Amino acid sequence: MHRRKPLSLALYVVSSLLLLSGHVLQAQETPPATSPDTAQPPASTTPSSTAPDANAPAATTPADTTPQQLPPQSPEQRAKVMRDAQARVRNRRQQRIAAIVADTYNHRFEGYFGGGYLRFRPGSTLQHDTEADWNVGLTDYLGPKLGITVDARGYYGTAYTGNNEFSVHNPSISQYTFMAGPQYRIIKAPKLAASLQVLAGVGHGNFDTGTGGLPGSFIGLYPNATVFNASAGVALDYNLGPGLALRLTPGVLLSDFGSTLQENLGFNAGVVYRFGRKK
Repeated sequence: MHRRKPLSLALYVVSSLLLLSGHVLQAQETPPATSPDTAQPPASTTPSSTAPDANAPAATTPADTTPQQLPPQSPEQRAKVMRDAQARVRNRRQQRIAAIVADTYNHRFEGYFGGGYLRFRPGSTLQHDTEADWNVGLTDYLGPKLGITVDARGYYGTAYTGNNEFSVHNPSISQYTFMAGPQYRIIKAPKLAASLQVLAGVGHGNFDTGTGGLPGSFIGLYPNATVFNASAGVALDYNLGPGLALRLTPGVLLSDFGSTLQENLGFNAGVVYRFGRKK
């Protein structure tokens, strides 16, 4: 009994040593596990082909400094370019003129006033005298060119009657006209305008206001009367701006005092004010 125990103990120790040696050998053959968080790729000792070399000079591409030569133009092509440029300049100029004309003549009303001069024969046997006048009027343009004008004037002068038995030599005379009629604009430019004006109405003549109560017919003057009057003229405007112009209107004033026709030449000059823009 006592001899078997040491043998059994020896067998147990030997078997334990064999098992332990087997585990040690297996542990040496199996590589240690690494954590994915701490795993690092092996450093490459081969330099990357795409990494730039800090010491190498930067690659430069030489610029092409040779000027590009345009193909030469033919005379026909040059002439066409010049014509196109001139056409563009004319077109811009025409657009500017059209804008100015539209801004200037887009008013419905024209009011005017001023003064003038008239050569008038106060009697059939007397010579012409010189009369000064005032003139005021208003034109309502019904369309782009056609308007209706109302006009009033007053004329004042001195008649030369010569020697007579009444010793009345230079009596003052006056006449007043009230007329209306069409006015047609024939020229519309940025600075200038021209209109034809034909008016008709009545006029009253005072020929004995300076005779001291003597009837004017005694010294060759026409008798006081209200007669038919007509006027024809050309209104010439110089525009100071879209709404303001200077006007000169040469024309003729017709009257029939003493049942005879008088053709009296003269002119009016004054200021024109445009207002009431059309929509």
